[in-house]
Amino acid sequence: MDLDNIECVSSSDGLEDEEIHPQIAHNHHQFGNLNSKPHIIINNNNNNNNNSNNGNNNLGIPGLTPATSVHELLECPVCTNSMYPPIHQCHNGHTLCSTCKTRVQNRCPTCRQELGDIRCLALEKVAESLELPCRYISLGCPEIFPYYSKLKHEALCNFRPYSCPYAGSECSVTGDIPFLVTHLRDDHKVDMHTGCTFNHRYVKSNPREVENATWMLTVFHCFGQYFCLHFEAFQLGMAPVYMAFLRFMGDEADARNYSYSLEVGANGRKLTWEGTPRSIRDSHRKVRDSHDGLIIQRNMALFFSGGDRKELKLRVTGKIWKEQQNQEGGVCIPNLCS
Repeated sequence: MDLDNIECVSSSDGLEDEEIHPQIAHNHHQFGNLNSKPHIIINNNNNNNNNSNNGNNNLGIPGLTPATSVHELLECPVCTNSMYPPIHQCHNGHTLCSTCKTRVQNRCPTCRQELGDIRCLALEKVAESLELPCRYISLGCPEIFPYYSKLKHEALCNFRPYSCPYAGSECSVTGDIPFLVTHLRDDHKVDMHTGCTFNHRYVKSNPREVENATWMLTVFHCFGQYFCLHFEAFQLGMAPVYMAFLRFMGDEADARNYSYSLEVGANGRKLTWEGTPRSIRDSHRKVRDSHDGLIIQRNMALFFSGGDRKELKLRVTGKIWKEQQNQEGGVCIPNLCS
């Protein structure tokens, strides 16, 4: 939903996944230590030094030749995602993940034989011995994890791409912060401003028609970081309210280094809010539903608008600052851009 008219005055303050080979450590005895597990490391070494021995393999899994990637064996042939227990197989040994088993109507997608309820325990055991790099290694994550721990890490990895923070639409674009800033500017036509203070005027000719609306009007660049200012209209219980809040384009740990304030008022009255910007890892809806921002009841908003209370005219001002740690006293000192 678009606003009828928006006036934005922002002060410019001058601030600016390769072939992979199993490597197994063997003891000097032929059968090795029966109490030890094989330890398989997936790496990027393209030199194949495996002893093929007529197609037999060190893992004892039928069908695994030296040229077969262990990672390929653990890839579901239907969805191509990595398989986690329970890993299912048909009578001919073809495997697939538990999610896709429910989609293929109990028929093997490779040979069309009935699947039944056979577990591929050998492949599950192989997976236990694997160590894999994080899927976001190309984005900078240096971590290596056991196969069954990798998925949990990737869900929270600090190097995972960010989702587009644009509010009011279901945008599926992901990327790093510089990419998303360009995306917001070029594709969503979001206003970009440099500086840590802002002065917005929100105007709506018939505010009583606005029950649920979301606007992200501006991205601010200051302290070398980017911040998104949001303004929303929604129902809080039975009461229609407006809400303004700020989100930080980065992770939560970095967001805690900054603070912001918002103020709205007129006729000798004012409401103020001071807080820490939320990371864009949290969706704008999650922030809104937590009421973490400046909330203005509609009646109060119309009072601030003046006149006959039939038109919304809200002026929201605010500033962003960086908290600096005092090395002597351990006290946070606000660093305001001037």
